[in-house]
Formats: sequence, C-alpha cells, structure tokens
Amino acid sequence: MLTAAQSRLLLEAAGHAPSAGNSQPWGFRPALRGDPVHRLIVGHLAPSSARWAPDASALIVTAARRAVGDMPYSDFADYDLGQAVAHLTIQAEAMGLACHQFRAFDLGGLTDDLRPAPGWAIMSVVAVGRSVDETTATPDRMAIDELVTAAWEPDRA
Repeated sequence: MLTAAQSRLLLEAAGHAPSAGNSQPWGFRPALRGDPVHRLIVGHLAPSSARWAPDASALIVTAARRAVGDMPYSDFADYDLGQAVAHLTIQAEAMGLACHQFRAFDLGGLTDDLRPAPGWAIMSVVAVGRSVDETTATPDRMAIDELVTAAWEPDRA
C-alpha cells in the first residue's frame, strides 16, 4: 500500500518537471485506496479500467490549466502536464512502483464531482501501485527506427 509520504514524493518529482515559461500548468488530485475520493474516482471508471484500477494503491487525477478568466493560459499546458506525469512515473519506477496512465473514465461525471477550479480541465488518471504481473508491466514499444520515422513523410530531409 502506498503511503502518504510516498505519494508526496511522487508529486514532488512531478513538480520538478520543466514547463513553458515555468508556468507549471498542472494539478493533481491524489487519492489513496480506501479514501472517499478513491471510491469516488472508481465510481466513474469505464468497464475496461474498472477491472483493474480499483486495486491500485493510489489513483491520481491530473488536470491542465487551460485558461485564466477568458484568456488562454498556455498553448503548452497539455505537453507540460505530460512532462510532469513522466517525472512522476520515473520517480515511481525508482521506488519499485508501476504507473498506468489512462483516460477510460466518465470525464463529465468526474469533473462534476471533483469540481476543478475555473480554467482547469481534468485530463487523465494515473494508477500507482505494485505491478501484479511483471510480464504486463511494460507494453510492447515501437522500435527506435519507427520512432524516428513514424511522423515524417519518406524522402523528406
């Protein structure tokens, strides 16, 4: 079971991520298994994630700051949030934990229940815990050659 201190360490790692203009347009709502908020999040999971995510030691709802009043906040908010979640994930791996990021949940319902502040949008949930089956902890990855060519048209320099 993840402790509050371990959860804090994960969030501190996320806070060290770079962001455009050091704007840090990310927010997190951690919920340890057994907490009322954990149960609330579980209630909004899609069937595909409801099969495994409730067993995670923690569910962390992520949010990106999209606006301040009527003005856009940052064109890079989603990217910057991704950087922060990547830092959190790497810290979790260093602690012997696994992370699984997902978007299989009722976004409208979770938004209604968690009520993010104006200008903030829930983006994903990160399940954190110990991997039950080490063979499924790391999904198949693209080969390096595919990573460097997949997004580009052939024969373009």
